Amino acid sequence: MQVGGHSNTYHTRTGEEAWAGIAAAGYITVELSAVLGWSEHVDLDAPVADLYARLAHYGLTPTVLSGHSDLTTPDGVDLAIKAIRWCHDNEIGVMNSAIGGHSSQEESESAFLAGIGRVAAAADDAGVDVALEIHGDIMATGARTLPLLERIGHPRILVAYDTANCEFYGDTAAVDDLATMVPYLANVHLKDKRGGAGVWDFPEPGGGHVDFTAIRKILVDGGYDGPASVEIEFDGTWPDLAGIDAVMKSGRDHLVACGYDCG
Repeated sequence: MQVGGHSNTYHTRTGEEAWAGIAAAGYITVELSAVLGWSEHVDLDAPVADLYARLAHYGLTPTVLSGHSDLTTPDGVDLAIKAIRWCHDNEIGVMNSAIGGHSSQEESESAFLAGIGRVAAAADDAGVDVALEIHGDIMATGARTLPLLERIGHPRILVAYDTANCEFYGDTAAVDDLATMVPYLANVHLKDKRGGAGVWDFPEPGGGHVDFTAIRKILVDGGYDGPASVEIEFDGTWPDLAGIDAVMKSGRDHLVACGYDCG
């Protein structure tokens, strides 16, 4: 399990600033953000040569594309399929998305199930895993997610476990919820949390109360060896660039102390 940096941590900055900061913090892998209206660090319509040249310049290997779109709508499904094909074309094995897109909490399960077959077929054709994030109402926790995965019943539709979203949306600690998800994981967001359910406060690893040593044991004992990334979303207000860079480094240091391989 190689831990990288999530470019969404640099939501208020450019992709170039994200790549530079993630690399300077000591990571060697990166989860790329291509989220319309939020963190638009990757343009799925742009030539990729310049992007990959900059990533190579910083010694970064992309492992996941975060391409959140609203999978309860036809347009959102179309965008997800576009992101899946982009992953295939650029040799990235995982496309990450929440059911209702980045900012949704309440979602229509019936509308999602009506479109997920198209997403699964595209994933199958591309040889790309779709990692649905623990996020929003339907997938607030692993316990809520398991019945949904059974209804979908497709090996390419898997889970991106977020170690803070389970508390924010589902009032459930990751250490009490993660183990049942390990066989279905395609991605992990190592994100810390302060406060209770509904409190947007996601500091760097080590800045909150998430037990990352226990998280690592659950993942290792379960045999998870896929991608993981550090995602920091602060208290909803992002600091300046130097502040973001600093917590990317201190978060990495904390995870290394907990036994993670962070490059």
